[in-house]
Amino acid sequence: MAVNRSFDAPTLIAAKRDGHRLPDAAIDWLIDSYTAAEIAEEQMAALLMAIFLRGMDTGETARWTAAMIASGERMDFGELRRDGRRVPTVDKHSTGGVGDKITLPLVAVVAACGAAVPQASGRGLGHTGGTLDKLESIAGFDPVLPTARLREQLATVGAAIFAAGALAPADAKLYALRDITATVESLPLIASSVMSKKLAEGAQALVLDVKVGSGAFMKSPGQARQLAELMIDLGAAHGVPTRALLTDMNSPLGATVGNALEVAEALDVLAGGGPEDVVALTVALATEMLELAGLDDREPAATLADGTAMDAFAAMVAAQGGDLSVALPVAACSETVTASRDGTMGEIDAMAVGMTAWRLGAGRSRPGERVQAGAGVRIHRRPGEPVSAGEALFTLYTDAPERFGPAHAELDGGYRILSGPDAAPVPRPLIIGAAP
Repeated sequence: MAVNRSFDAPTLIAAKRDGHRLPDAAIDWLIDSYTAAEIAEEQMAALLMAIFLRGMDTGETARWTAAMIASGERMDFGELRRDGRRVPTVDKHSTGGVGDKITLPLVAVVAACGAAVPQASGRGLGHTGGTLDKLESIAGFDPVLPTARLREQLATVGAAIFAAGALAPADAKLYALRDITATVESLPLIASSVMSKKLAEGAQALVLDVKVGSGAFMKSPGQARQLAELMIDLGAAHGVPTRALLTDMNSPLGATVGNALEVAEALDVLAGGGPEDVVALTVALATEMLELAGLDDREPAATLADGTAMDAFAAMVAAQGGDLSVALPVAACSETVTASRDGTMGEIDAMAVGMTAWRLGAGRSRPGERVQAGAGVRIHRRPGEPVSAGEALFTLYTDAPERFGPAHAELDGGYRILSGPDAAPVPRPLIIGAAP
């Protein structure tokens, strides 16, 4: 891609600050120059905040996405074959939530049904956990896959969860910078970040899990639908059929939040157990993926019951150097939050729990910071369940006991114990809608 070098960062920052549209050539220059470290981090941080406050139109977002794809390689798995037949490739992306470990059982379920899932994943962003952070709590797991190995693994195993690496390297830099500059929750930046990686990774179809609620970047269904439709349009523009489910993230997904804790819960799901909401969303997303892959005659729930999904997950982990026979990390310290009185557990605020896990060390506050594999929160009572005074509601885990104070402060106010005849919280549907 030929890039016009006649631009300068201060002028473009000022233009977006003042609400002007960035020309296509300027966007190409910004992304190319930032990837090559020719634009200072401070300048890109200022531009991100200007975009956060002023937005980008659909044309700007499409060009931003295309420029990020062009910053690295674009894979192609169109000729992937297994046992002499073509293997369809399909992927899923979640916009991020609290306790969202769905990718782990989902890729295995879809692989067990005969498709291949090239899942380029990231690390923790803000209060949400990163899939790679979770998987690296498995002893030996290596998320770095050269293209030749990735292709071989997809053909033989059917699933791979890997670091984006050379895919959209511009997004990798911007992703880390957004995390520490309070610019995560920007619709055009979220859409372009998601779609640049997903379009570059070469899957032939894509399903989006767009989270809605207090623990999501999109707080309202209308906002989430706007994001979903923008990403669907970006997929269509690049020839990748894309659809979306809008799912609730007002309360945490499942009963654990934190890296190793969530891996353990995912393994429970793969073994045929696990929380009902995690199982239900895994099956719903798998159904959408298999329809796009032309495998709508398969039964995703059956793979959890008969063990074939667990076999696929174990094969993927082994192919990437992981050893599931080694115990998952456990935090050095724990504290329990107990019920102050009898009653019914009300809604549990996903953002409060996500920030609690972050305070405990499950997330990072700057790029490159190590996360604690065993840190996080276990939820013992879900909304609508009865509780007794003195009963455990949450267990907090960390390797650094000085983190408990700030963590408790985050969790306080994030839940209520209800009493009286109308104490039960109003149930929320897990799946709010679909797009298109």
